[in-house]
Amino acid sequence: MEPIQQFLHWIKESDHIVFFGGAGVSTESGIPDFRSVDGLYHQEYDYPPETILSHTFYMQNTSEFYRFYRKKMLCLDAEPNAAHKKLAELERAGKLKAVITQNIDGLHQAAGSRHVLELHGSVHRNYCKSCGRLFDAEYIQKSKNCPICKSCGGDIKPDVVLYEEGLDDETMRQSIRFISQADMLIVGGTSLAVYPAAGLIDYYRGSKLVLINTSTTPFDHRADLRVEGKIGEVFSAIEL
Repeated sequence: MEPIQQFLHWIKESDHIVFFGGAGVSTESGIPDFRSVDGLYHQEYDYPPETILSHTFYMQNTSEFYRFYRKKMLCLDAEPNAAHKKLAELERAGKLKAVITQNIDGLHQAAGSRHVLELHGSVHRNYCKSCGRLFDAEYIQKSKNCPICKSCGGDIKPDVVLYEEGLDDETMRQSIRFISQADMLIVGGTSLAVYPAAGLIDYYRGSKLVLINTSTTPFDHRADLRVEGKIGEVFSAIEL
């Protein structure tokens, strides 16, 4: 059986599917992938993105952090693609129980997914470090230099996980629980090179681990099925 046909067959016979995705899910919506050939790592900046998006850089060079953040991370005009929409459809059909994502763009929710676990936070949540007031992404985009709280004048920080920062414990616990209970785990659009997120696959106990990617990953040998291709195109083949 061809990989795509096997994938579709498993979708039909599974009722407790979990999806775990990375940057490749959103590149088809026009959001840059840090590690792709045309991604941010291959453009010219005074510092590499992984340095700019670190906790240390944010604390020491906040204005420069936000200059980069507004230009490259706030892709507020992006729209959900076929993968986002089909995942939401699978959830409405009762087959998909959770989306676990490394992305911070909110496109899964925009497509209609309701149970989304955001491992690295979201650009749509921003908070005052002094009083805790929340601000949306549009406020950050329209602000100048370092965004300031309208209530107390405190500094505002995006609710995203920067390099050197730990993942949210409750989000990790929920992700582990969903993956350990899944009868099918679909992993797509991620290089599986960033830990601890990549280690979540270790908690899957089923026999339908599907990896969808345009390139190889360190976990290919553990997959029960590997589908090579763009994730939007692969998911477009699903019919419920």
